[in-house]
Amino acid sequence: MTQEQLKRYTVIQKSLEGLITVQEAAMALDLSARQVIRLRKGVRELGPAALIHKNQGRKPARTIPDELRQKIISLKLSDTYKDANFKHFQELLERFEGIKLSYSALYGILTNAGIKSPKKEKAF
Repeated sequence: MTQEQLKRYTVIQKSLEGLITVQEAAMALDLSARQVIRLRKGVRELGPAALIHKNQGRKPARTIPDELRQKIISLKLSDTYKDANFKHFQELLERFEGIKLSYSALYGILTNAGIKSPKKEKAF
């Protein structure tokens, strides 16, 4: 359990024992009274496990697979696509490689790999 989860458990446990009210627990945890009642019910039925988020430790369902990430990076670094800016590269990926993804996803993949979008120099 994290520190936050331990704090929640101790406050909820105190409210279950009657040492503090639901309102006081809500103020201590910065939650609504309704949320505290829900958490109390969970702790009563499942114990401390009720306070741990059920998706903890899982990859998000919409995560782009690592193989696809590597393929996109290698394509961008190849001679064919090295001079394309990110937006043009996105369009080329869809047209020629059959890879369709949003600009923001592509931007995140490439910038995390240390690749910058080539930009024209401003003429003075």
